[in-house]
Amino acid sequence: MKITLLGTGTSQGVPVIGCECEVCRSLDYRDKRLRVSVHLEIDGKSLVIDSGPDFRQQMLRERIKRVDALLFTHEHKDHTAGMDDIRAFNFMQHMDMPVYADPRVLKQLQQEFSYIFTNATYPGIPRVELYPIQNEPFTVMGQQVIPIAVMHHKLPVFGFRIGDFTYITDANYISDEEKEKIKGSKVVVLNALRKEPHISHFSLSEALTLLEELAPEQAYLTHISHLLGLHREVEQELPPNVRLAYDGLTFTL
Repeated sequence: MKITLLGTGTSQGVPVIGCECEVCRSLDYRDKRLRVSVHLEIDGKSLVIDSGPDFRQQMLRERIKRVDALLFTHEHKDHTAGMDDIRAFNFMQHMDMPVYADPRVLKQLQQEFSYIFTNATYPGIPRVELYPIQNEPFTVMGQQVIPIAVMHHKLPVFGFRIGDFTYITDANYISDEEKEKIKGSKVVVLNALRKEPHISHFSLSEALTLLEELAPEQAYLTHISHLLGLHREVEQELPPNVRLAYDGLTFTL
C-alpha cells in the first residue's frame, strides 16, 4: 500500500487569506497546506478519501491518472467541494465513479451537487454511483475498509482503517469501543488543529495523549492550522514516533 497525503491543512488552508503571521509568511514548503485529503494505491487500484476544494490541484501535483473509488469522511465543504473534478476520471476511465459515504453525507452531496442527480442531465457532468455505508466493515476494490465512528463536536464523522493504516480527521472525541478498531495499526494519521483547545478538533496535546494510548509504530498529525506554529519548530516538540504531516508526504506499508 502506497499512501500519499494530498493535503494536510484545515478548512482555510495555510497560508490563510490576508494573514501575515510567521506561518502564513513562511517559505518552508511544509508550511503550505492544502485542504485535507489522502490517496491510497493498493495492488494497482487507486482510492481517494475526501475531495476538497483543492482536489484538482492535488491530482495534478501528484500526477494521479486514475481513481477507482472515492470515500467521504463527512459532508463539510473542505472535504467535498472538489467532487465535480472527478469528471476527468469519468472521461479517461469510461466509468461512473463509486462514491462511499454515510447516507447523511450522500444526501448532502445530492443537495449540493444537484445538477449531477437531476433527471434532466446534460453531457459533461460528473457521473457517480452512490454506496451508503454504516459503521461496519465494507469492501472497496476487494479491500476491506473498517469505518471508525468519531465525533466532530456534535457531528458524526467516519475515520477509516485499511489494513495497518488508520486515517482520522475532524475529530475531538473517540469512544473506547472505536479506539479498539484503531489499536494495532502500524501507521495512524490523526488531526491536531492547534495548541489551544478547540470545540471540534483535537489540540496538539490531546492528539499526543490519544496516540500514546493507541501506540502505533508511526503517527502523523494532519488537519493543521496556521495557529499550530512553524513546522520545523513544532517537529522538535514531538515524540520520536510522531511527526507533522505535510502535503505530498508519501510512505508505504
